[in-house]
Amino acid sequence: MGRKHPLDDKNDKGRRGNKVAKEESPAPRASELYYEEGGLQRIHPYFHKYSTYAKGRWVGRTILEVFVKEFRDRDSTYYEKAIMDGLIEINEKRVTPDTVIRNSDLVTHKIHRHEPPVTPQPLQIVRETEEGMLVVDKPGSIPVHPSGRYNYNSVIKILELKHGYAKLFPVNRLDRLTSGLMLIGLNADMARIVERQMVEHRIQKEYICKVKGEFPEGKIVCDQPIRVIAHKLSLNCVDKSEGKPSLTEFERLHTDGSHSIVYCKPKTGRTHQIRVHLQYLGYPIANDPLYCNAAVWGDQMGKQGELPSDTQCDDAPAPSGLSAANGEAWIPLVRRMEKWKDLQEEIERGEGDRVCDKCSIPAYPDPRPDQLCIWLHAWRYSGPGWSYATELPEWAKEAAKNIPTEQKQA
Repeated sequence: MGRKHPLDDKNDKGRRGNKVAKEESPAPRASELYYEEGGLQRIHPYFHKYSTYAKGRWVGRTILEVFVKEFRDRDSTYYEKAIMDGLIEINEKRVTPDTVIRNSDLVTHKIHRHEPPVTPQPLQIVRETEEGMLVVDKPGSIPVHPSGRYNYNSVIKILELKHGYAKLFPVNRLDRLTSGLMLIGLNADMARIVERQMVEHRIQKEYICKVKGEFPEGKIVCDQPIRVIAHKLSLNCVDKSEGKPSLTEFERLHTDGSHSIVYCKPKTGRTHQIRVHLQYLGYPIANDPLYCNAAVWGDQMGKQGELPSDTQCDDAPAPSGLSAANGEAWIPLVRRMEKWKDLQEEIERGEGDRVCDKCSIPAYPDPRPDQLCIWLHAWRYSGPGWSYATELPEWAKEAAKNIPTEQKQA
């Protein structure tokens, strides 16, 4: 349940070209950060300073009040101690908990970061072209960009620190839990060329997934329109009146009756398009925490756009980040998703049995193997004069022999 720290408003600077450049505060070496233990890639905890100028709503309030009310991932006892210890400062000077924030103040928080562990499966370099395109195979569990609780355990930072790249320009962005092929420009011009090809629909994307149930034989096409219903939750849905045109082709490769391996060709590029269309068809990706979640969607799991029968609107305010279009119909569902996510975070925090001796914060428990990925893999991307593919993940290899010849040779 990663969250961006609200003070983290500054962009990384000081890098040039395609290799790491020297800077006044050099980036840590990979050997100082990364290690494997318990079947996971881990990061040694480290201090990191977040900085931002005072927001308008903070002015006139005490520094303790602002942190307690705005940054709720820690309690008032921690923030009071952090202020007294000099970990929270205003204008790079120590303050007391009752110090009032004024306009243009620079607020900083030096925090002891504990990044979540990720899969030890290495990030594979598939190809690096002379024109400046880097093709990689991203494992599930690793986000593309530093965000929330993830920083060094991200694709960008791993490529910088373990492989020596910098100034990277990702063209396609995969969700943290999705694995597979990524196209990354080593320069802005190359990234713009490929992005233009995507906008012009000159790039064919091919995915493999594992769904719940016995997917029907033959080519299945879903053309239901999709829209975002809650930006904060990154939750999307089929909406026939307000959604954007969307089209995905599916073909079953293998089934054992309870699960099926399915080949997917999205013809448009809506967020979570494959996941939403499969849910609508009644065959959600089997381990998808968003769209194969009976606690949120009910027993029908959103098939044919059906909402749980017990989701009734009430007079409570609408959840934050809810899309305006037809928003009222989705308020109960979004509330259920928010409650489910909050509960998962409470459970995770409650299961932590270790306390850091530097910051006294309980450590999150390690993710279970089934929490490291969803069964959705970006297998191949093909464009004008080029085509790149990855190996199939273990959960899909039993279906490799069933991929039609024209798909293998595309």
